[in-house]
Amino acid sequence: MKEIRFFSILTSLFLFFSGLMHTSAQDADREMRIWFTEPAQNWNEALPVGNGHLGAMIFGGTERERLQLNEESVWSGSPGWHANPAAQKTLPEVRRLLFAGKYQEAEKLARSGILGSFKRDDASSYQTLGDLYLDFGEMRATSNYIRELDVRNAVARITYTANRIKYSREIFSTAPGKAVVMRITADSDDAISFTARLSRPGNMAAFKSADNEIEMSEHVGNGNGVRLSARLKIDPEGGSLTTSGDSIKVDKAKSVVIFLTAATDYWGSDPSQTSSDRMEEISGKTYEDILNEHIQDYRSLFDRVSIDLGSNDGSYFTTDARLTAIKNGYTDNDLIELYYQFGRYLLISSSRPGGLPANLQGIWADGLKPPWSADYHININIQMNYWPSWITNLGELQEPFIDFIDAMRPAARRTASEVYGMKGIVAHYTTDVWHYTEPLGAIRYGMWPMGIAWSCQNIWDHYLFGGDIQYLRDKSYPIMKEAAEFCIDWLTEDPRTGKLVSGPSISPENSFKIPGGGNASMVMGPTMDHMIIRDLLQNTLEAGRVLDTDRNFRKKIEKTLVKLAPVQTGSDGRILEWHEELEEAEPGHRHISHLYGLHPGNQITSQRSPELLEAAGKTIEYRLSHGGGHTGWSRAWIINFYARLKNGEKAYENVVALLTKSTLNNLFDNHPPFQIDGNFGGTAGITEMLLQSHAGEIELLPALPAIWKTGHIHGLMARGGFQVDIDWENGKLIQATIASVLGNPLKLSYLGNIVELKSTEKGKVYVFGENLQIKGN
Repeated sequence: MKEIRFFSILTSLFLFFSGLMHTSAQDADREMRIWFTEPAQNWNEALPVGNGHLGAMIFGGTERERLQLNEESVWSGSPGWHANPAAQKTLPEVRRLLFAGKYQEAEKLARSGILGSFKRDDASSYQTLGDLYLDFGEMRATSNYIRELDVRNAVARITYTANRIKYSREIFSTAPGKAVVMRITADSDDAISFTARLSRPGNMAAFKSADNEIEMSEHVGNGNGVRLSARLKIDPEGGSLTTSGDSIKVDKAKSVVIFLTAATDYWGSDPSQTSSDRMEEISGKTYEDILNEHIQDYRSLFDRVSIDLGSNDGSYFTTDARLTAIKNGYTDNDLIELYYQFGRYLLISSSRPGGLPANLQGIWADGLKPPWSADYHININIQMNYWPSWITNLGELQEPFIDFIDAMRPAARRTASEVYGMKGIVAHYTTDVWHYTEPLGAIRYGMWPMGIAWSCQNIWDHYLFGGDIQYLRDKSYPIMKEAAEFCIDWLTEDPRTGKLVSGPSISPENSFKIPGGGNASMVMGPTMDHMIIRDLLQNTLEAGRVLDTDRNFRKKIEKTLVKLAPVQTGSDGRILEWHEELEEAEPGHRHISHLYGLHPGNQITSQRSPELLEAAGKTIEYRLSHGGGHTGWSRAWIINFYARLKNGEKAYENVVALLTKSTLNNLFDNHPPFQIDGNFGGTAGITEMLLQSHAGEIELLPALPAIWKTGHIHGLMARGGFQVDIDWENGKLIQATIASVLGNPLKLSYLGNIVELKSTEKGKVYVFGENLQIKGN
């Protein structure tokens, strides 16, 4: 933790003093707000603020304001063990049946003998912290209403005129201050009167009030979950204030500042004391100091990247109107820029070092039982959450994800040992804050032991971008090694081919038609498993070489890689999803798992495997022609696929489809329902269209669509420790500015031209022209 943050601080200082922090005066003038001319009518229209730990959805009502609140660790449930005791002895027979082609018999046996009967969704859930309501009374003759989220400064605002008085609210969630803060002002003295009330669904919360402060507390889940404490404090200028129970009444104030702090006992501390300490600290500062500190903290992250895809007049219209215009064929590159930076905003606002990773909804979820419990699906969703972290220069925000996987290791080790009789660590399709790792649920999603193995791809990237050897040694490599140990034990020889295959396993959530009738999901040898395992073993092998450790284990990895089943193509030229050519039951399925090697992996590239690149293209086209990409995150993944295929027009086509078919008016991704991974995947995909570094070189503008004729993107990060600025005009590269953060060799490419520097100077900036000629060095 300490090492990677220190690296990030050094990097930021280097970028600042070299002039490469990227919000220029021109960028600052560009519209970067989500805005509307009416209050939110439902949760999906509200505006999110967050500091990584504490969030709010702002509705913006004139007579009644609602802030729906979240704290990242408000979870019901508790640690437990729910494995099937018969799993280990059942495994060999399930494998035998699958090798014999008896799919339905194998699935029936696996359901009773391997999967646990535990009902995951009944056991735990992420939950709302509660609601803050502000009742203002009747507002007559309301006009000039604007509700907006300033993405550049992470501040939400509501302004309107009522009763001939102009009212303004400013709301943000400050990371340095660990609080949600609101200021209410009016252009007339004594004009602000309202009643503030805290509440929580279920009516189980207890309230304490004194002076100008209320504490709401509850042991969630009817005593099976965390204990929470939320505090509300109101500081009025002028007027009067009275407190009673769950409410505070303000009468005839000139202005008001509202503070909200919260904590749980998830991390082991007393939540009441923690929320009290935070309240005492934040309320002792002036509003101006709190706001300035918040903006400075936020922009130290946000300002690292600027993007310009071409200007238009769309920013004069509300965000919902702009989305409607795109549906009607209007080109709005400014909205794509806003969507891109909103993805970065959401990551900054939902994932900060020292906390939990962003879940299926980031940190924003309503009620006591949000969709899929707003948990941590590790069969693509949490991995997608962090695809934009390093490439958009927010590398330290991936720390919570790595820490979370690290915290799973004791449970994952037990699952590997007791469920499968194997070494290492293993987890399946999903988990929660209690770190369960056992196989459970239905075959089509539950019988998939690759959750941690896939996560190791993100973890290895953390080293490739950041270059922190100490972090690799202390945190990343131990996770990767144990995951590799499991995979080596898990692989078994296919008696038909002599190759090592994974199984019993599935291609996540998809199924195939059994020759002779019926459907099944489980096989020996799904393509995605082998891609993930190959990725993991190759990366663990390289990590061992970097650290000069575990020589004997590295030899074992090398032998395993030689025998691992290869990627295969079918008679129609598509990549096979399973071990043999089986017909998909859902040919337009949202998961396109067998293209993991194209993205986020690096096994399918023009440099290494052009024949598989062509097969990958056919695979995507087939999926889309049968209705694929119909969910938000799936569409976002397709953008990344086409970027890796270097097809800028198709990538752009899917960017537009993501906005028109899978984006809510507040720019949240719509699965449906809301699921935040599509936002992160969309931002990552746009980045991949403009810069790639997964294939051993830094490739500039690999999938630039014609519609982005002239523009720039500044501040991206590439593997090897390089910060990259790209400027283009009339569809052609004008200049690339590469800052060497680590002093590694550089291989740069553009439209087939390649330039190599065998060494670079740490801290030096290199400028390349339109033909990659070095300029002014």
